[in-house]
Amino acid sequence: MRQRLAARGITLPEGPLGVGAYGDSAALSQSLIALIRSGRKRAGTALLWACEHDGDALPVVGELEVVVDHLDEPALLTRSTRVHVCPFDAVDDAYAAVEGEGDGTLAYWCAGHWEFFTRECARIGRTPTLQMPVVCCEFELLVDFAAELGDPPAPTPRCPG
Repeated sequence: MRQRLAARGITLPEGPLGVGAYGDSAALSQSLIALIRSGRKRAGTALLWACEHDGDALPVVGELEVVVDHLDEPALLTRSTRVHVCPFDAVDDAYAAVEGEGDGTLAYWCAGHWEFFTRECARIGRTPTLQMPVVCCEFELLVDFAAELGDPPAPTPRCPG
């Protein structure tokens, strides 16, 4: 990824580098990336079982991540600032607000993530439970590659509700 970005004139800071995506559809990916760009979304949550199934390393504090869009194009560069694993039903109001989706409430977080994790569980042959482990990663936005490259910004999504 470093060489791919260097070819576009972007040099990344030194340090561990991950590559990740948000959502499981083009629409969800675009929506979540727009929320990060707007400053509203500063966390993301993954299903630990899916990470283990896919062989994905867990994020670590200080790690850089190139966030790719649904076309596998670099969209953002983030740095993780806090990472913890907990049961789905232990996620709290404060974390839901930092994740910044919908109205920012825990109820919205639970409903949306339950749907997403149910799809993830089906993909990996597991059954969702309230105690399923989730990886909660807070981050800071370092670079918006669209702005760096002069691309027009994506439209800001409208959240239901």
